[in-house]
Amino acid sequence: MQTITSFIAFPPGTIRQLRPSDLPRFRDHLLRLDSESRRDRFNGVADDNYVASYAERCFAQGTTVIGYVEGDKVLGAAELHERPELPEPTGEIAFSVERELQHMGIGRRLFERLIGNARGLGYTRLRVTTHPHNEAMKALARRFDAALSFEDGETVGVIDLDPPAAGGFGFPVPRAERMFT
Repeated sequence: MQTITSFIAFPPGTIRQLRPSDLPRFRDHLLRLDSESRRDRFNGVADDNYVASYAERCFAQGTTVIGYVEGDKVLGAAELHERPELPEPTGEIAFSVERELQHMGIGRRLFERLIGNARGLGYTRLRVTTHPHNEAMKALARRFDAALSFEDGETVGVIDLDPPAAGGFGFPVPRAERMFT
């Protein structure tokens, strides 16, 4: 008997930090989210005006936004919002991937990149908040060792970050580069 193993190849786009000039592409991505994905991202109903204003605030307030980009379109995003009111360096994180690209590993890759950026910025803890029925986000958070709890009707995940990798950039330093430091 022959066994055929199938897998889904990672889509052909690029994961990169979004620049201020990417604001329109980020906004358009959020506006393209179908109703369920938008509800998952914003923990409830969010109309177009709210979403457009939210995108503007992200860039105006210095939010780190990592995007999955194909061509000239942002099709997925991970956000890192500072929580300066908390006693230790903490970032609130949020994710969105357009429906047709969900369950293809984009969220995981965005999460990996965002964790590297957070470490490089000196964060020691990340928080993610979602509604209790967002199983995809809860599974993704668990994959990165989030401790999940239920608070005020929402699921809250907390990830304690290890210190930055050697080199202090939050990303592993290739062995060839370590030889010269």
